[in-house]
Amino acid sequence: MIRLGLRLSLSSGREAAARLALIVAGVAAGVVVLLATLSLFNAFQATGGRPCWECTNGSAPSGWALDSTADGALWNYHEDFYKGRTIKRLDAAALGTRAPVIPGLTRMPGPGQYYASPALAALLDSAPREELAARFPGTRAGLIGDAALSGPDELVVVVGRTPDQVAALPGARQVDVIDAQPAADDSADVYRFGFAVAAVGLIVPLLVLVGTATRLAAARRETRFAAIRLVGATTRQINALAAVDAALGALAGALAGLAIFQLVRPAVAGVRITGARFFPELVAPHAWQYAAVLGGVPVVAAFAALWSLRRVRISPLGVARRTVASPPRAWRVIPLLVGLGMFAGPVYRNGKPDELLAVVALASIMIGLMLAGPWLTMVAARLAARLTRGGATLLAARRLAADPKTAFRSVSGLVLAVFIGTTIAALVPTVVAGQQKVAGGTLNDVLGARFDRPGVSGLSPRAGTELLDRLRAHQGVEVLPIYARADMEKVPPRPDGPPPAPYVVECADLGRFPVLGRCPVHIDGRGHIDGRGNIDGGGARAVAGNFARIVGADNPLTVDRLLPLAGPDSPPASADGLDLAAVMVGTHDPASLERLRTLLAGYTVEAPMTFAEVARVRADLYTRAENIALAMVGLTLVAGACGLMVAAGGGLVERRQPFTLLRLAGTPTRTLAAVVLLESALPLVLAAALAAGAGFGVAEPLIDALAMKSASIALPGPVYFASLGGGLAASLLVILTTLPLLRRMTTPDNARFE
Repeated sequence: MIRLGLRLSLSSGREAAARLALIVAGVAAGVVVLLATLSLFNAFQATGGRPCWECTNGSAPSGWALDSTADGALWNYHEDFYKGRTIKRLDAAALGTRAPVIPGLTRMPGPGQYYASPALAALLDSAPREELAARFPGTRAGLIGDAALSGPDELVVVVGRTPDQVAALPGARQVDVIDAQPAADDSADVYRFGFAVAAVGLIVPLLVLVGTATRLAAARRETRFAAIRLVGATTRQINALAAVDAALGALAGALAGLAIFQLVRPAVAGVRITGARFFPELVAPHAWQYAAVLGGVPVVAAFAALWSLRRVRISPLGVARRTVASPPRAWRVIPLLVGLGMFAGPVYRNGKPDELLAVVALASIMIGLMLAGPWLTMVAARLAARLTRGGATLLAARRLAADPKTAFRSVSGLVLAVFIGTTIAALVPTVVAGQQKVAGGTLNDVLGARFDRPGVSGLSPRAGTELLDRLRAHQGVEVLPIYARADMEKVPPRPDGPPPAPYVVECADLGRFPVLGRCPVHIDGRGHIDGRGNIDGGGARAVAGNFARIVGADNPLTVDRLLPLAGPDSPPASADGLDLAAVMVGTHDPASLERLRTLLAGYTVEAPMTFAEVARVRADLYTRAENIALAMVGLTLVAGACGLMVAAGGGLVERRQPFTLLRLAGTPTRTLAAVVLLESALPLVLAAALAAGAGFGVAEPLIDALAMKSASIALPGPVYFASLGGGLAASLLVILTTLPLLRRMTTPDNARFE
């Protein structure tokens, strides 16, 4: 039967060849999408599993000996920033001949040398020296190898120093062995969740695609199987013929998909799922994944073919009889409504989400979307048939109403992807908007640097004065010094009031940053302060206050409140002779900002950052999660479009006889084309609208519960609308490509049938 099945599939005329070509094209497209997703996940796993030399945490350097017999090295690892990009910096000094060497280097740089990653080396060559290269003393000794990097775009520098220089840096550590364990990345769970969602969103439409492709021209095949049954074939033999027919096309499609993937793999390697590219050699499926695809796709296709025959009974007399499916009922929308109702009420009844109820509600919504789709398709088709006056709409609506389950099946894979993508795309812009609205955005370009740390109150008065003079020498720069209060141990805490203020700011400087607070109008009963912070009539010229910091008032996902430095209750103080604990520098010139950052880097180890950069770093993780979701939506729409193309082409092959008769009876070809387009477009648009509406329905209460009470849901960004709208438009264009086949198949010369 296998040989007969192969012969029937390969030698049954043009119709069988066209059907086989459609199966191969549909399965190949699905395999390419699946392999691309597996490749990106493999690269993510390999990158996250590399040894994290940056995580090496040695002991404090107190008591180490500066002699040639000592082992290990002194390390100081921290991060720097340049134009919104993070630079990983390691200052190291060898303590002996057996100092540890990080992966990617054959030896550590000596004093006056540094090694840079290829991306950072290119950036150093293009950026002005005073903006970036001046931060790294010495000369470049070479490049850092791939073993130390997470991708070709990563910025890393290893600076050689003397032991005395490294020991003077805050946070210096003595390191004997480099950590070989992977990094404990908190964001990894977010990305794994994104890939898991992508797997769910992709597997369903791919299975639908394979199943649709293998069920092409089912009615024609059943007629042929009836004839074979008439000449003595058994039911088991008919099933074998159907399985061989489906598996052959799926195997050819899988092989074609593997070949096409090798051509598009360089483009896949350039995808920035986590904000940066992976190394190209990591973006590839494993050997067992190739084998699973080659072996699994034909098996899935064979089972899909057998499943499609479950309601077909072929009698020994050669009569094919199909049981009539009952129309979907209204109860199918109940799980969807229950899930949405739970998100709107019980899930957040105490202001905080109930995790168990949230999972149940989310599962109810997903199941409800799949169940409600056919019923809504039937209702929409019946309504269109009742209201329409055109022949094309009437024909399409009647066919959809007669078999809504089959019509919705071809787009059911899109529902989950669009639902999850819409929820994330509606949530992330609101969270990001909360990150960026601190103080109305007036502090976006304000650079903050701290010099205090445990055991050190800050820069000495002499060093602080030198730094302030150098900062104020720049044109268009406003400086706000923040001094460490020297008498904190003498200030008793107040149990009924705010904690003691550990910092001092001068009113004249604070007047340049009014959003950070104002000195009291009356100070010590002897003077008044004008709008610029100047005092008339004497009195204190500085006040004690808290250091301004960005906090989330209601939730760590959002940033919406700024603690002021000073207020009406701030006590008077004096800044004379105090250590400089921090400084805030305002500028609107990007080039000047980087020069100021380079200047401040010589006084502090922690990288100076602007308020906008702090918000951007916090929002970056959520934006990446959104990008994964939108990429998933786009890939799913591609798979769905391929499924629609295969379904539309198969429908044309199956209905060649009635369409030809309609054309012979005088029906214009454009009317038949409109029928095909409407039959595919109506379920597609309905599924996308249903899933998007459910996504917004989940995002609104989620924002109200987890974000600020004053926040309002923000519209998704243009990438979301481009992904969804572009995917729908591409799907419709794919359907239009099948219309020339309609014209050729329904010509009067083809009026003779088997």
